[in-house]
Amino acid sequence: MLASACALAEDSSKDTQLETVTVSSKRSAAAAEDTRRTQLRTVVDSPTPVDIISAEQLLKTGRAELSEAISKLLPSFNFGTNMAGYQSNVRPLNNRSMNPAYTVVLVNGKRRHNSSVPASGSTDNSGHNPVDIDMIPIAAVERIEVLRDGAGVKYGADGIAGVINIILRSSPSGTHVGTSYGQLYSGMGETSKFEGNTGFAIGEDGFLQVSLDARKRGMAYWLDKADPNYRAYFDDARQATWDHRAIKNGDPKIKAYNWSYNTEFALTDYTRFYSYGSYGERRTEALNNKRLPNGNASIPELFPDGYFPLNNIQDEDYQFLLGVKGSVSNWDWDFSNTYGRNRNQHSSDLTINPTYGPESPTSFDDLATFQFEQNSTNFDVKGTVEKFPLLNFPVDIEAGIENRWERFRTFDGDPKAYTVGPYTYPQYLANGSLNPLYTAYTGQPAVGAQAAVTIRPEDEADQQRNTTALYASVNLRPTKRWSVGLGGRLEHFDDMDQKKNFSFNLNSRYELTNTLAVRGNFGTGYRAPSLTQIGYSVTDNRTAVDANGNVVPALRKTVKPDSALATALGGGELKSERTKNLGLGLTWQPTPRTNVTLDAYVIDVDDRIALSENLYDRSGGNGALGDILAANGLARTTWASFYTNAFDTRTRGVDLVADHTTDFTEFGFGEVRWTLGFNWNNTTIRSRKAPALSNLGSGITLIGHAAEGTLVAASPHTKLMLGANWTVGNYIVNLMHTRYGSVETWQQNAAQDRKFGDKWITDLDVSYTFMDSLTVSVGGTNIFDVRPDKNGVRNANGSQAMYGDAPFHPGGGAWYTKLAYDF
Repeated sequence: MLASACALAEDSSKDTQLETVTVSSKRSAAAAEDTRRTQLRTVVDSPTPVDIISAEQLLKTGRAELSEAISKLLPSFNFGTNMAGYQSNVRPLNNRSMNPAYTVVLVNGKRRHNSSVPASGSTDNSGHNPVDIDMIPIAAVERIEVLRDGAGVKYGADGIAGVINIILRSSPSGTHVGTSYGQLYSGMGETSKFEGNTGFAIGEDGFLQVSLDARKRGMAYWLDKADPNYRAYFDDARQATWDHRAIKNGDPKIKAYNWSYNTEFALTDYTRFYSYGSYGERRTEALNNKRLPNGNASIPELFPDGYFPLNNIQDEDYQFLLGVKGSVSNWDWDFSNTYGRNRNQHSSDLTINPTYGPESPTSFDDLATFQFEQNSTNFDVKGTVEKFPLLNFPVDIEAGIENRWERFRTFDGDPKAYTVGPYTYPQYLANGSLNPLYTAYTGQPAVGAQAAVTIRPEDEADQQRNTTALYASVNLRPTKRWSVGLGGRLEHFDDMDQKKNFSFNLNSRYELTNTLAVRGNFGTGYRAPSLTQIGYSVTDNRTAVDANGNVVPALRKTVKPDSALATALGGGELKSERTKNLGLGLTWQPTPRTNVTLDAYVIDVDDRIALSENLYDRSGGNGALGDILAANGLARTTWASFYTNAFDTRTRGVDLVADHTTDFTEFGFGEVRWTLGFNWNNTTIRSRKAPALSNLGSGITLIGHAAEGTLVAASPHTKLMLGANWTVGNYIVNLMHTRYGSVETWQQNAAQDRKFGDKWITDLDVSYTFMDSLTVSVGGTNIFDVRPDKNGVRNANGSQAMYGDAPFHPGGGAWYTKLAYDF
């Protein structure tokens, strides 16, 4: 299955990399050395597709966060652009059009813990809690290895779409410090960052690397103002003077810092100790739709001109690993334990619960808290048997055992944020005139802290899981040109009905010539429901899109899949997702400076989990659905949703990756490294699992058209990347031209589906190094200020959906400057 690893730059990182590359002959070993020397973009000696991203490439993207930098460099990855309040803090990094639930994230070859926040954005509402890799400082990263294929046997059966392995710096010397500043062309979104790392020697061959970064980003928004006739006030005179800015959704304000260490040193001649850790904090402030003076969230005594509610979010994230490794009789062994925790706390510096009227708090210190913990213990052994019984060729063997404990908890917040207060709008104002708010809303103001996510005591979750797994793999090398890998993994979940699950993988690579090879793989896997999908229950007092495509105020309730309400609406206990993946590809290395890989893939997912539609009674709460809501203790006008096994899907795709270095040094023009990346993908729904809900009223469906669109149309079917990195003297010019294919947003009402056309985005970075140590850079992302098509469903308030679900930043162009010093 998974054989020897992609060639290492340094011996100290030998056991940290993805074990995917088969060095099957002297020619292959030489090619691997050429790969290191010329920093080729893709690996041809692997039986499965592998990409390598250097630290320099990450820094030259101009992005402050690691996840967005990755999406700028890999054609199969796309970065979501959630712009709705607290969801703007959770932006999915999708691989092969599949959400982050299907990609395992490792640090130095060990599993990274997940975040605590369920995904509920516009391009990923699966409820899975993805790894928040933005809590790892970019300055700590030496390189990133990306396996673009199923890797369930060694790294976990949820590695269906691939693996991201973040390799930390391991140099025993050297120091880097850098700072940067930039902003959008609009003048908003100011971004400043400081980064640094330094290395220390420990003994003869040990090291300690310490890295940190601190970054700050200003708020930015780019949506239109409301229509001229859109009313915010009852009074005509005041209506004539307001600025018609009703939406400020976009990039939130962020202040964050991260630090990490990575160390390794010898204990004896045959054993080594290693450890790494990271700690990060992030404070986010996000704006929302304005609560207008003439709306039912208005309390004129507090905010006579309305208000923009704030989401204030504080993240704390850390992970620490301890390990010992060594060798006995030509067998390598590795024992490690890692613990990680992510905590996400919601508050608001500006919002009110209108049902408490003028007595309502205008800020809330505690609205909801999410926490996820993970502890993983691993023991692995591997070695090569040069003369395996009955075989006349060497066999690589690897086996291991893993125990992983996980816990997801939520904690309730201030009762005044979610309870119904005593206040109703008075019928008459102090001057004796009729109160227009009373007339418009029959006296009843909106319920709950506005734009807030709140957790009530009955919604609190405490889900735990203990998983034990055994895996084994062999890699056979029958000839110098042919390798075959086979592996299996048996996994036991203590909280699932089907406790034992088996997955396997078969791969092979054959060199047709010294430069051309064919490779392929087939595997099965499964993904147990995330603890967040099982236990997440929350009240969300913001806005929603109704069946006619209108953005309306809504009290939304996400309930547990096996709750009484979910069961009454067709839900039930979640099942594990079952997967199959098939890959076939070609690799070509005509010269040591040129690599080309072409890989096709098919991924089937059965019982795929999705969030139901927002189910609400179309008769104002007086229909059958209103009766069910009331019977379960909820208001008849509540919008309810839950996670369910909704679909069987199939994703097909093709990846093309190539790089070539042209040497112009004899002409005095340095050298140019050309890169090309292309991905085509298409997801289809093979079958639908959700029951019909025709008894609840016309048009009500558990999983409808909009939910299907999130899977099959929200991500671009194509992405083309053309890059050139020109080094001449002390100058380095990096140019990247990316074409994002069209995307679509689907609504419950199919007549309101919208398409947003393909776009070319150009990024440029120019740097000059003084005295071999001081580097000055200037650059821009989206330098031609390209925007998505304005084709969203039009709303009079300024059209929050105007740009749809853009696969690139919809705020337009940005510029930046950098200063770095290395010594």
